[in-house]
Amino acid sequence: MDIESFRKQGKEVIDNICDYYQNLDQIPPMSVVKPGYLYKIIPHEPPEEPESFEDVQQDLQSKIMPGITHWQSGNFFGWFPSSNSFPSMIGDMYSNMLNIVGFNWICSPAVTELETMMTDWLGKLIGLDKRFLAVNPDGTEGQGGGSIQGSASEAIIVAMIAGREMTLDRHRGDNIEAEIDGMRHRLVAYFSDQTHCSGQKASNIIGCKACIIPSDEDYRLTGDALLDAIRRDKAAGLIPFFVCGTFGTTNTTAIDDLVGIADVAEAEKLWFHVDAAYAGSALSCPEFRPLASGIERADSFNFNTHKWMLISFECSVMWVADSTHLVNALSIQREYLPRVKGEKTFVKDYRNWQLPLGRRFGALKLWFMMRMHGATGIRANIREDVKQAKWLEEKLLEDGRFEIMAPVVFGLVVFRIKPAAITSTKILPIDECVTNKANIDLVKAIHADNRVFLVGTNIKGKDVVRVSIGSTIGTQQHVENLLDVVLQLTTSVIEQWS
Repeated sequence: MDIESFRKQGKEVIDNICDYYQNLDQIPPMSVVKPGYLYKIIPHEPPEEPESFEDVQQDLQSKIMPGITHWQSGNFFGWFPSSNSFPSMIGDMYSNMLNIVGFNWICSPAVTELETMMTDWLGKLIGLDKRFLAVNPDGTEGQGGGSIQGSASEAIIVAMIAGREMTLDRHRGDNIEAEIDGMRHRLVAYFSDQTHCSGQKASNIIGCKACIIPSDEDYRLTGDALLDAIRRDKAAGLIPFFVCGTFGTTNTTAIDDLVGIADVAEAEKLWFHVDAAYAGSALSCPEFRPLASGIERADSFNFNTHKWMLISFECSVMWVADSTHLVNALSIQREYLPRVKGEKTFVKDYRNWQLPLGRRFGALKLWFMMRMHGATGIRANIREDVKQAKWLEEKLLEDGRFEIMAPVVFGLVVFRIKPAAITSTKILPIDECVTNKANIDLVKAIHADNRVFLVGTNIKGKDVVRVSIGSTIGTQQHVENLLDVVLQLTTSVIEQWS
């Protein structure tokens, strides 16, 4: 493919993308292929000779697209949104054009400096404390700053590595290095049973113990429960070093007791990380910021702009209040990685802020999106989704057959068919097992129907239905259609049980 072919065929691709978005409402949101379908229809060896763009394009439509679940559809309400926008896509296109491996400032100064600026822009947009910003108000370098990670899962690993470095560094003065190495196996990190599974995975990767603390009746990790767990572990000879609080848990968008956790983390000298992967975007709206009291005392904070802030995957932004331990833990110098002398306010070696060496020009899509949508557009998008979620909650309660299982604060509605609705004929006893099975059946029926897509989950032994509102092209009409599907199929499920 030469330049002129790319010019012509690239325009065709843009047209196809636009056609895709215009016709998404007519496409069932969930893929229904069977496992292994692609192996049966794609050759098992790469082609020896070049194939035409037209042939590849045709196979994309006939072979790949049937295996796609359409996350951008207005009828997609599963997990959390994977919101996108055309300005973000344009930023990614330019990033792909340049194809820079931006591991330090010399690789391309604009790559590093724009990331420093955009993470500060974003931090100010969501009201982060100034200690998380890379540049002080007087233009001098701050102790903190932000960086773009691939995902919240990567961010929590990086945070735990920094926390481990902080804890071990505190013990180095009184212990020989061999004893420090022995301490690594006694380190313990703290999560709740509602923390994202990436916490457990991060613990496995860095080789520390993970203490999973039961959440309270509101699905929160509390400071008191954390302190009790720490006392037990210290009595057993373990070394507490890290705690993760969550602003908007996956199951219910519950908000942990961030102030109480901060108190304990400060007293016990733990690294305090706040995972706001989904709900962090809501902090762009000032009315949500009182819910996040305590994050200003965290050591690190991150959220996924690719969930609810109009940015394509992958763009998880993580801030640290002090980068010292992070950089000390991840910095390795080689002769082929030149250093820059002199003014370093904007000369950050972001390779020392992450797990890989190389990195994409990810800040470019943030720059395009924030400029073309503006803070007003970003806030309007969040507020409209929350409004639609509140409307859905109201209509489900009006129906009378459902109960809301967690407060609707953001764009997530968690509900289930009530036991009394299932057993209204009195043939079956009101039993939690029956209620669970009926709600599982409802999710299965919605999947089989395939007009909308959502998922279920289990909260403390109760099977429930999750509706996550946040598609970029989603409208009130899509939520009304979802409600119609839920009401219709609930009637069928109840009739089957009756």
